[in-house]
Amino acid sequence: MNPYIFLRALRHADHTVFCVSDGQKTYFDAQFELSIAYSSGQQVKRSILQSVCDSLNVSMAPVTFNYEIDKNNKLKPKEVHSSCNPKYVDQLIGGWMRAKDIKQKKKKEDSDNNDSDSVSSVYKRRSPLSISAMRPLHPLLASVDSENLTFDRSDSPDNHKVYVWFDGKELKQNEIDEFLSKNNRTLPRRIYLGKEKGIKSTSGLFIYDVAIDLRTLFCVSMNQHEPEITKEMIEELKSSGWIESENVFGKCLVLPKENREKIIPVLAKALIEWRITSNQSRTFSPMETLAVAISDNANTLTAAIRAKLIEDGEKPKAKPVIDPDAGADLFVTLPCAAYIPTEIETVDALKQAEERLIEMISAFDFEQQEIYSNPEIGGTTSTLF
Repeated sequence: MNPYIFLRALRHADHTVFCVSDGQKTYFDAQFELSIAYSSGQQVKRSILQSVCDSLNVSMAPVTFNYEIDKNNKLKPKEVHSSCNPKYVDQLIGGWMRAKDIKQKKKKEDSDNNDSDSVSSVYKRRSPLSISAMRPLHPLLASVDSENLTFDRSDSPDNHKVYVWFDGKELKQNEIDEFLSKNNRTLPRRIYLGKEKGIKSTSGLFIYDVAIDLRTLFCVSMNQHEPEITKEMIEELKSSGWIESENVFGKCLVLPKENREKIIPVLAKALIEWRITSNQSRTFSPMETLAVAISDNANTLTAAIRAKLIEDGEKPKAKPVIDPDAGADLFVTLPCAAYIPTEIETVDALKQAEERLIEMISAFDFEQQEIYSNPEIGGTTSTLF
C-alpha cells in the first residue's frame, strides 16, 4: 500500500485578504509579469491545526517564550520552546522543533580559561503533513487590487474632538474659528489615506496541496540519537497506553486505536474545510471550496484540477479545467458550476471527499506496518523478494 495520500483543493476567493504584509502578501510571477497573491503553507497549516483543535474542543499545545536582559537592561527575545508533547493533537500532527542550549563543564585539557561550554539539545519531529502555499490555479486566474482608504467620522462630528496647533501652541476655539473664517476652510472629521496606505486585496481561483505521510501520522520515534521526544516522555506515553511498534524509520510508539478513531474524521474535515479568518475582519470571503481531488499519486492531482493556457490574440488567457478522467478521485461542489463548465457537481461533494479521506487513512495499519529490506544489504525484517 502506498503510504502517502495527496490532496488538492480548489477555492474561490472574492475581494479578500488572507495573508498580510502591507496589505495582501504577494510574489512576482516572472513569466506573466504579475503580482500574485498567496497564503503561506505555514498559515494554511496553522489554520488546519486550529480547525482540528476546535472540532475536538481542545487547546493547542503551550509554548514557552524566553527573554534575556542584556548589559544595557534591554529585553531581547530568545528562542520559543515547544512542549514537544505528542499528547497535544496539534503537536502530533504539526510536529515541533526545539533547540535548547545546555551549559556543561568542559574537560580540563580542552580549555584552561573556560570551565563550561554550551551544548545544543535538539528535539525535532517533522510533521506528517507537507502543505503547500495557497496560490492561484494560474497567474491569469487571480488578481490583486488596491482600494482607497478613508478614515471617516463625519456622521457624528460633535462626538469627536479636534485640536489644532500653530507653532507648537494649541489654539483656542475662538482662534480656530477666526482662522477658518479668514481662510474659508473647514475642519472635517475625515482623513483620506489614498491607495498607498490602503488595503491590497485579492480575488480569483486558488489551490493548495497536501501530502500525508501515513507512516508517521500517529507514530512517534523512540530513537534517542536524533530524538523526537525525551526518555521521560517515552515512559509517559507507554504508561498512557501508546503501543510499541516499528516502522521503516525504526522503533516507535503508536497512538492507541480509540484515539486515532477520534482524530481521523476531524482531520479529514479540517483538511478540506479549514478557514482563514484572522485577516478578514473587514474583507471576509467564504472562500468556498469548488473541487477536491484525492489520490495516492501526486501527478494525477495536478491533472484533475488544472488550468489551460489559451492564445487568444495578443493577450494570453487561461481556462480552469476540472477533469474526472485524470486518475484521481474528484469531488465537485455546486458553486463550482458558476466558474467552470461542469456537469458532475453534487450537493454532498465535500462530505464524500471527507469520507474518502477517512477510508484511505483508516485502511493503513499503523500498528503493524509492512517493512521491507534488501537481503543482500541486510535487515531485521521481512524481505520484499
